[in-house]
Amino acid sequence: MLKEFKEFAVKGNVLDMAVGIIIGAAFGTVVKSLVADVIMPPIGMLLGGVDFTNLFATIEAGTMPGPYETLAAAQEAGAVTVNYGVFINEIVAFTIVAFAVFMIVRSFNKLKRAEEEAPAAPPEPTKEEVLLGEIRDILRAQG
Repeated sequence: MLKEFKEFAVKGNVLDMAVGIIIGAAFGTVVKSLVADVIMPPIGMLLGGVDFTNLFATIEAGTMPGPYETLAAAQEAGAVTVNYGVFINEIVAFTIVAFAVFMIVRSFNKLKRAEEEAPAAPPEPTKEEVLLGEIRDILRAQG
C-alpha cells in the first residue's frame, strides 16, 4: 500500500491537486472581494442604500439592548442574529464561482470533443501492402 501511495504521489496527481486547491482558494478570496466590494454596493445603492452585510434579524438581544445599527454592533453586544445579508453575499459569490467553473469545464469539453472529432490520419501501409503495391506497379509496367 505504501508503494502504491508513493507511485500516486510521484505521478504528479497530488501536486496537481494541491495546485488546484491553492488556486481555488485564491480565486475564492478574489470572488468574495468582487461580490462584497464591487457588485453588492451598487445593488445596495439601487435598493435605497442597503448594505447587504448589515441585513440581519435579531433573535435575542445581547448585554446591551437593541436596536442595533450594524451587524458588528449586534455581535459586539452579544446578540443572537440571523445574518441573511451575509448569506445573500455568499450566494452571489457561489454563483460567480460556479459559473467560472462551468465555463472552464465547458471549454475543456469543447476541446476534448474537437480532438475526438478530428479525423485520424490513415494508418501507414504494412510491409505486405507495400510489397503488393510494388508487384502491382511492375505488372502494370509489363502489361
